Amino acid sequence: MAVEASPIESLLEPLVLERPEHSVSRRDIDRNVQKVLHRLLNADHVAYLVGGGVRDLMLGRKPKDFDVATSAHPHQIRALFRNSRLIGRRFPLVHIFFGSTNIEVATFRCRGEESDEVLIRHDNTFGTPEEDAFRRDFTVNALFYDLRTFRVLDYTGGVADLSERLIRTIGEPERRMREDPVRMIRAVRLAAKLNFDIESTTSRAIERCAGDLTKASQPRLVEEIYRTLMLANSARALFLMERLGLLSCALPMLSQLLRTRHDVLGSAPTMRVMDALGRATEAGFEPPRGFLLACLFSDLHVAQAGDSASPHASHLGNSLRARGFSRADTEHMRLLLEALSHMLRPSRMTRRLARRPYFPLARRLFELIAPIYSADSAELDRFLTTPPDQYRATRRQRSVPTKGDGSQPSPRRRRRGRRGVRNRQPHAKSGSGPETLRAGIRNDGPEAEPSVHDSPASNEIPDS
Repeated sequence: MAVEASPIESLLEPLVLERPEHSVSRRDIDRNVQKVLHRLLNADHVAYLVGGGVRDLMLGRKPKDFDVATSAHPHQIRALFRNSRLIGRRFPLVHIFFGSTNIEVATFRCRGEESDEVLIRHDNTFGTPEEDAFRRDFTVNALFYDLRTFRVLDYTGGVADLSERLIRTIGEPERRMREDPVRMIRAVRLAAKLNFDIESTTSRAIERCAGDLTKASQPRLVEEIYRTLMLANSARALFLMERLGLLSCALPMLSQLLRTRHDVLGSAPTMRVMDALGRATEAGFEPPRGFLLACLFSDLHVAQAGDSASPHASHLGNSLRARGFSRADTEHMRLLLEALSHMLRPSRMTRRLARRPYFPLARRLFELIAPIYSADSAELDRFLTTPPDQYRATRRQRSVPTKGDGSQPSPRRRRRGRRGVRNRQPHAKSGSGPETLRAGIRNDGPEAEPSVHDSPASNEIPDS
């Protein structure tokens, strides 16, 4: 099946940016990455720094990692680096290890053979740098940096899209999305991470192909969801996923809540929780995956906590596991959500939870959502740090009303016991002889048998 070349692919020569025309500097490239590039170049192979590393350096950002693309085949790379290992079956990659870090090196790929089958299943074909550029997903990820000449090579128009702050697919958008449905989540992740807009044609293609997420591999989809929603701008990522129809396929329970309970999506409690989580992430907090799930479903949990909190959290975990989420992450989410319920309504169970190993994370979750649900963090601190008897006495004092002049009202009269209690004779199980009767008459009186309303235990205010 022949595919018509897009306008981008009609470029015959790449756009070449000389050193004064871009901001990529060797000082910002990891030394081990430079070692890998130099060794490949010295062995007469073509080798470039590629992908997100070049993109971030062009934007003045610090790359999280660096990838290398080369003309050397995997077995040739393996022969050059003893500290390496082959990864993958469909398209072998080489990971070169330097201590606890590794650098991924891939051989240039060509465009897969076109067929009526949309999903890519067999594409293990090596190619040229030009072909490799057009095999990549988005234009901003298809920039090459040549360490030998200090040039940036752009075959797909990525430099223009960086300046216009756009996420655009390489080639026909709908076909690229159907080839690999996870690319739709990746487009959202890039837009949220870089604070870019998704180009209109690409955005419409995502809306049309959103249902294809059900065809994607569950482990890959779950991994991409985590990577997308753990960004500092996770609230915008969640907003885009819902607006483009991706959330209804990936997390339908959450999508249904956002659609039915709130008129304005941006001000929904879940969005506000994710915005608070994003600020914490930007400040250096690294949330575990179970914590992220608890943030996503905290509003749904609080809404149904009045009916049955624990069964709902368990049911939610079962639903997520059916969609590929691990038991460890869903169980961690369940523990945090159940602890959250006890923090919103403190009780003796809350004091017990304070000794649990997951309590610090549960407390962090409570602090994130407290302003959204008008919960008082200071009141929870007082509850946990004050002895129970003293806390109850303090609450009784705060609950006593005052007169208009500020003075406390006179104490209420003690309630009388039920009628006939004082004249009731004690019930004797083992005998009713004269001595028992005389003992009952002798002990009769107001001080003999206090009413249940006068019991000291009845004056205690239970933990609320």
